Amino acid sequence: MGKGKTVVVGLSGGVDSAVAALLLKQQGWDVRGLFMKNWEDDDADDYCSSRQDLIDVMSVADIIGIDVDVVNFAAEYRERVFAHFLREYRAGYTPNPDVLCNSEIKFSVFLEHALRTGADCIATGHYAGVREFAGAFQLLKAEDGTKDQSYFLHRLNQQQLAKSVFPLAGLYKREVRKIAEAAGLHVALKKDSTGICFIGERPFKEFLMRYLPPAKGEIRALEDDRLLGEHDGVAYHTIGQRKGLHIGGVKGGKSGDSGDHEAWFVARKDLARNILYVVQGHAHPALFTDELQAGALSWVAAAPPHTHWVYTAKTRYRQADAPCEVDRLDADSCLIKFAEPQWAVTPGQSLVLYESRVCLGGGVIA
Repeated sequence: MGKGKTVVVGLSGGVDSAVAALLLKQQGWDVRGLFMKNWEDDDADDYCSSRQDLIDVMSVADIIGIDVDVVNFAAEYRERVFAHFLREYRAGYTPNPDVLCNSEIKFSVFLEHALRTGADCIATGHYAGVREFAGAFQLLKAEDGTKDQSYFLHRLNQQQLAKSVFPLAGLYKREVRKIAEAAGLHVALKKDSTGICFIGERPFKEFLMRYLPPAKGEIRALEDDRLLGEHDGVAYHTIGQRKGLHIGGVKGGKSGDSGDHEAWFVARKDLARNILYVVQGHAHPALFTDELQAGALSWVAAAPPHTHWVYTAKTRYRQADAPCEVDRLDADSCLIKFAEPQWAVTPGQSLVLYESRVCLGGGVIA
């Protein structure tokens, strides 16, 4: 399959990218590894695992029998991803840095670097697929629906997909770990990373406060404008948030409890007045909406979807596909209407559209 072709695999130190490299080597590709270091601000603290990740990468490469280059894209990451991340938070939105990291770093800066070194394409350990169909490249959901990462890849374009390989497209996570274990890769049981792309797992509010100074304001009940407490800054909160409000209420509540014991959820952010509005109960109507507007559109096949066709969409990762239609569409924005109201639709997050297993692209919820 890969005979005579060179592929550079982005190795993260985890089991997925390790098995991706192993499978490609077994398929006859000339495989080279690349480890990206994209974050330097607090490299010495407990939340940055890049040193251990590099050790794991070198161990995996030694067993597989491939060379590894180490590159530093920290400047590009800060300029193209992190600066945008901070701008969005300042504006009151909740951005998804992993989406931008994929389109701007992994499948742009990394891809360009690999091609300059003579590679034919790149590969990653993402759970997604790509196929050529009717003269165009399609981005597909992975076989393992619980791990599918097409949501994070929806901004990839034709040029990027044409040079990308996803060896794990047809595998389940349990199979990937078994392959790694059988090959003697010590990362077979390594815990998956769940932190911000390249920044790692850390207390998020404390991290954000380093870059966005606190701006204390009021927390008020949406229904009656009652003053409930104080927040450190609306930028630190997101729609649907329950934890960290410190205004009382418990999750659910016991039988016979009054509504006063139900948990509070963030329902609205008033950036101009620096007020956080909350409602009680996960099922409160203010947390649901049956339509949204999205901007910054990006369509995988360049051609936009049809209006008034039935598609499915996700407004956040790990959400079940929700039937919808594109009610209005132009070059800059679209209006999506859902068959059923959606919970905690959050400005700044990604709206990703699907037609069966095919990811069509999407935009940023406005």
